Amino acid sequence: MRRLTLWLPLGIFVAIVAIVAAGLLAPADRTIHSALVGKPLPHFALAPMLPGKPGVSTDAFRRGRPRLLNVFASWCIPCEAEAPQLMRLKAMGVPIDAVAIHDSPFAVAEFLRRNGDPYAAVGDDPSSAVQLAIGSSGVPETFVVAGDGTILDQHIGAIRDEDVAGIANAAGVTG
Repeated sequence: MRRLTLWLPLGIFVAIVAIVAAGLLAPADRTIHSALVGKPLPHFALAPMLPGKPGVSTDAFRRGRPRLLNVFASWCIPCEAEAPQLMRLKAMGVPIDAVAIHDSPFAVAEFLRRNGDPYAAVGDDPSSAVQLAIGSSGVPETFVVAGDGTILDQHIGAIRDEDVAGIANAAGVTG
């Protein structure tokens, strides 16, 4: 019995190391996907973030043509990284609207001046109410919304070069 007591701490230590190593080698997918993919976009109407550019509402996504809804913030580094890809999507003819999270008009205007403006409309979501309603858990996130207002797809994180063709295709644009 005394021998077992001597080896017990080592056994516990080895078990803990094995559990930690397993978690590092095969981490769990902690991505939170929207439960609304395949369902209608919830009703919302956001005030314009910038002068001369309309706000964003659910009605804009029920006009017969697919479009993107990009959730972003001027203070978000990955949002800046995805800006060139959003400009490419715009150049391909993909309509893009945006929801600005916890931001100010000045900061958003400066962000768009530096990175280009791919957005047809930018809505102000100061309390993240719309962000949460559509099932977005962070920035950036982009939703492909069908012309009838149904959420077709969700892209979590920054859009990279290799994602552009697939997103354009999902939005009904090829090229």
